[in-house]
Amino acid sequence: MKKFVILLAAAALFMGCRSNGTVFHNPISELWYADPEAVVYDGQYWIFPTWSQPYDDQLHFDAFSSSDLVNWTRHENILTQEGCSWVRRALWAPAAMKHNGRYYLFFGANDIHEGEYGGIGVAVADRPEGPYKDLLGEPLIGHIINGAQPIDQCVFKDDDGTIYFYYGGWRHCNMGILNDSLTGFVPFEDGSLFREVTPENYVEGPFMLKRNGKYYFMWSEGNWTSSDYKVAYAISDSPFGPFERVATILQEDPEIGTGAGHHSVIKGKGEDEYYIVYHRHPLGSTDGNCRVVCIDKLEFAADGSILPVKMTK
Repeated sequence: MKKFVILLAAAALFMGCRSNGTVFHNPISELWYADPEAVVYDGQYWIFPTWSQPYDDQLHFDAFSSSDLVNWTRHENILTQEGCSWVRRALWAPAAMKHNGRYYLFFGANDIHEGEYGGIGVAVADRPEGPYKDLLGEPLIGHIINGAQPIDQCVFKDDDGTIYFYYGGWRHCNMGILNDSLTGFVPFEDGSLFREVTPENYVEGPFMLKRNGKYYFMWSEGNWTSSDYKVAYAISDSPFGPFERVATILQEDPEIGTGAGHHSVIKGKGEDEYYIVYHRHPLGSTDGNCRVVCIDKLEFAADGSILPVKMTK
């Protein structure tokens, strides 16, 4: 597999994303990517993003790996349409996890509306860089439930081993509990597989982080093509919520970039060291697909609240 080592400090031509001759050292790549999922596998940092292009051209995923969050290696075509026969377009927003010794990618595909075929799928590989192959031969979630388009999934393994699954676009968020084989969902007491947990102003891109016994539920608001795209959060004592909106933590900076959102959070090597991995539109960009993946510090106040993120270059 062809690989490219990308230095954050290297000059980059941004394929139309460059603004007034300024060269950005944060993002991690000059190529257009979005919706990054960041994880740590065996001490190695990994980012799995969306290939940010027109929907009909979104037929593969790449990944990035790093040992230091500075030097990144790109791994191309870790999952392609050929590895998932039911995908025809719009491969979106992977979520990644290691489970029982194998590596899994959950993804949205086909941008489905009512009556259309597609939704959230799952693929598996023996290595983080793939190649990944479709696990089920069909979508894991293939219907509109509680008004939520089946996209933008987040998988969160709690301390007791329970794997919670949050997903949804169109201003609705559902949650369920994955079974141990990651092939389906454990029913709730009433027999249902999903519960709606939509917080105030939610649009898409849910993410869950547990810190000091508290559940930090985060999501994106606004329009992904616009400057008003941003990230907000809630804090709960339970993975089921309730999730009451606290504040915005990431938004545009007129000196850095616009449309900052659809993020994940990665744990650094320090005891309380966290980074937010997200996409933004470089200044001066006019194409909604002109999105790049960036990393900045995620810090907490003494009372446990999240401090506003300062975007950097």
